[in-house]
Amino acid sequence: MPDDAPVVKVAVVQAAPVLFDREATVEKARRLTAEAASRGARLIVFPEAFIPAYPRGLSFGTVVGNRSHDGRRTWQTYWANAVDVPGPATQALGEAAREANAYLAVGVIERDSHFSRGTLYCTLLYFGPSGRLLGTHRKLKPTAAERLIWGEGDGSTLTVVETEFGKVGGLICWENYMPLARMAMYSKGVDIYLAPTADARETWQATLRHIACEGRCFVLGCNQFVTKSMYPAGLVGIEDLTRAPEVICRGGSAVVSPLGAVLAGPRYDCEDIVIADLDMGEIPRSRFDFDVTGHYARPDVFQLTVNERPTPSAIFTIDA
Repeated sequence: MPDDAPVVKVAVVQAAPVLFDREATVEKARRLTAEAASRGARLIVFPEAFIPAYPRGLSFGTVVGNRSHDGRRTWQTYWANAVDVPGPATQALGEAAREANAYLAVGVIERDSHFSRGTLYCTLLYFGPSGRLLGTHRKLKPTAAERLIWGEGDGSTLTVVETEFGKVGGLICWENYMPLARMAMYSKGVDIYLAPTADARETWQATLRHIACEGRCFVLGCNQFVTKSMYPAGLVGIEDLTRAPEVICRGGSAVVSPLGAVLAGPRYDCEDIVIADLDMGEIPRSRFDFDVTGHYARPDVFQLTVNERPTPSAIFTIDA
């Protein structure tokens, strides 16, 4: 960073989707993007699985050794409201980024409509101020019961986006507990590290601060605020939530500096847009005494190999 490194205003959007309704949630994302931009944000971040939902509390009718018919219907509703990439939803989100003249990162459930037509991925989409889709990241390892509903991404989507104020990239939720995945992102030079999540526990704040100190980067943690009454009453499987508390996910969105100081948040128990100013000069200042991929690395002792090749289920070749 030069001596006159910029100060960048960022926005972390803590909100709920219109659950299981892709079009209505895209419209909500457009409105909130415009609101964040009106407050001067140049980078706007939405939570994990914002479109169409993080289906917390739902079982999809599954126990070990059995899947129910109603659970398959719940899955069908989820699949039907997922996002094709590219598709109408990504076009609308790109237009929102262009109208906001901002970089936009949105967590979606991506429907694989090109190969399997039966797999969903937890994906982070990156849009530029021009409205163009700049990149995607598919979650490498869904956690626990998430593995029932989401496939695993591969190394081809470890995306970092170049911007005029620094490199933007990150990982989704508990991917951030994977040390080698974090090291891969640090090695790509991430300056602003995005950590959209569904984890509302207080311990998640320690994770955000650790990543900031370890990577000497700004960290933007973004979560949803969701209540039980927000779920559609007619959703097949809604009875799974009978004993759930009214507040399903309480948020905890925050922005952390490269030395681990909390700049904004954590915000709990409400929908809100968390705003912070990032002094990009803090990054070289913080790396004076610790540079995880530079003078504090020991490549003579440790080496990391990252496979960034796509891994399709079938490769067709024709002999010469």
